[in-house]
Amino acid sequence: MRWKKLGQIFDPRNVNDGIERPWMKEFSQCTSTIIFDDFVRIYFSCRPDRDDEGQAVSHTAFVDMDKNFNIINVAKQPILPLGKLGTFDEHAIYPTCVIKNNDEYLLYYAGWYRCKSVPFNTSIGIAKSKDGILFERIGDGPIIAPNLNEPFVISGPKVRKFNDIWYMYYLAGTKWIENNGKPEIIYKIKMAMSENGFDWHRLGQSLGKIIIPDLLEPEECQAGPDVFYYKGKYHMYFAYRYGLDFRNSTRGYRIGYAHSTNLINWTRDDENVGITYSESGWDSEMHHYPHVFEWNTNHYMLYNGNEFGRYGFGLAIMEKGE
Repeated sequence: MRWKKLGQIFDPRNVNDGIERPWMKEFSQCTSTIIFDDFVRIYFSCRPDRDDEGQAVSHTAFVDMDKNFNIINVAKQPILPLGKLGTFDEHAIYPTCVIKNNDEYLLYYAGWYRCKSVPFNTSIGIAKSKDGILFERIGDGPIIAPNLNEPFVISGPKVRKFNDIWYMYYLAGTKWIENNGKPEIIYKIKMAMSENGFDWHRLGQSLGKIIIPDLLEPEECQAGPDVFYYKGKYHMYFAYRYGLDFRNSTRGYRIGYAHSTNLINWTRDDENVGITYSESGWDSEMHHYPHVFEWNTNHYMLYNGNEFGRYGFGLAIMEKGE
């Protein structure tokens, strides 16, 4: 598959509808879509300014776009408030994934809480909504959390439903590494399955099963796995980077690709990813959080660019005949 870039379509710094959003000053990370009759709702995670101690939080919002990807509405408030004092999602709700389930919408998200010896830990939570605008937690705890075999960060849920089975692809931390006095987490893509979307069985966790083999190095980090079915097989786009010293254009995130016939065993094939950095501009140094959706007979890819999505997201379209 090859992807034709259509350009940057949303930047949270440029929303000029007269509504104050102190909770959305920058970043539009990790998109997820719901298709309506005449518009697409794109969910994303955003951040306010850092507090007086330099700490950041993250909220999730949405933007509605028409068939020409013009903005017609932006969320007036976060779709879910941060968690209560001491809960797993007290400090951030990010990344997120929204899926339609009968007459309601389910929000899967990573909840962050700050730690002392390491900067944070995360688990995966769930919330629901009738209108896809405001969500309510099913409970104050996570549905998938660090455990005996996956003891560190559990994050980045991407959920799809195929043949009445729910599949979640997520990332799990494998270790923390001290790097110039600062701990950095290493993480790999994992998967879980469910019959109802609420109770999940993690595949191969006791064996440390890695879904996608490393390409860069053993400490390669992988995130944002998004899966769809097309022309007789399943396709996964994801982001990956070097494990350390990655906040730059040479070791930062780029998009990878894999394919499968059974959703469990994946063949990595980055040579056919079909999308690369631009020569200049907002996505010339980094690609992150790819999300593929189908609308009006076309396949589109949303993705973040430089500085982990600080400047919003862009759009690409799958070229016809691929």
